[in-house]
Amino acid sequence: MKWSEISIHTTNEAVEPISNILYEAGASGIVIEDSFELYKEREDQFGEIYELDPHDYPDEGVIMKAYLPVNSFLGETVEEIKQAINNLILFNIDIGKNKVTISEVHEEEWATAWKKYYHPVKISSKFTIVPTWEEYEPVQTDELIIELDPGMAFGTGTHPTTVMSIQALERTVKPGDFVIDVGTGSGVLSIAAALLQADEVLALDLDEIAVQSAKLNVKLNKVAAKVTVKQNNLLDGINQKANIIVGNLLAEIILRFTNDAHALLKDGGYFITSGIINQKRKEVEDALLQVGFTIEETLVMEDWITFIAKK
Repeated sequence: MKWSEISIHTTNEAVEPISNILYEAGASGIVIEDSFELYKEREDQFGEIYELDPHDYPDEGVIMKAYLPVNSFLGETVEEIKQAINNLILFNIDIGKNKVTISEVHEEEWATAWKKYYHPVKISSKFTIVPTWEEYEPVQTDELIIELDPGMAFGTGTHPTTVMSIQALERTVKPGDFVIDVGTGSGVLSIAAALLQADEVLALDLDEIAVQSAKLNVKLNKVAAKVTVKQNNLLDGINQKANIIVGNLLAEIILRFTNDAHALLKDGGYFITSGIINQKRKEVEDALLQVGFTIEETLVMEDWITFIAKK
């Protein structure tokens, strides 16, 4: 298996929550390079003094490094990590410089390695996701094609949480619906909703780069007349009532706006929540029930959970 290294320049305060984010995202191990270690006096059990190389440590703060497998949804995993770290500031956690970089552990050039694992994939009865650099001829006359050029930092649409989100949209979107996509990333869920004949889609993301990527993909799939992409923190400041709200995010982030989602949905509307690791299943389910949702259906793929909740 090939691995990529994600490096995050942050603070001591953020080490624990970022470690949790990385492990939930599938990191096989975490290395912490703390500038404080350079000035800490210590002896080992044999009385020998440790000498550390200053070049291995940052001038200030902490560098955290984690290792993720290179696969078709690596870009989506990295985007989820970045979004979860950005949201730590909402909990008054100092994330410092928050500089995130990706590098290959092996010599193989990143983009080549990444694209090699990304080919046309039929993810549901209706949808096939096709990278822009691949040629693809539809197999069925009613097949819906989503073309994506996500770049290194965004989702390929083949991650289990994205697949289940699109399958949930297939079950719930009706012609004329208004759909809100929270944490849109590459825009794949918004595009899917538009192709399913939603009348209007609002795609929201806190990351400015994600907003630009989503806008490009929306244009690429010729749904710009239906999809509006906007930089926004979750559902803050949104007032228009929706038929469907979908959020493919980490559980901790979903828990932050379950109340807002319930308030913004029309009666009988659906809240699709994905990105939930199995260990967080009960916590999210309890939160949904507590604010008044009914769990209509639970989708499971690998260790991931997607809820279709009805108001």
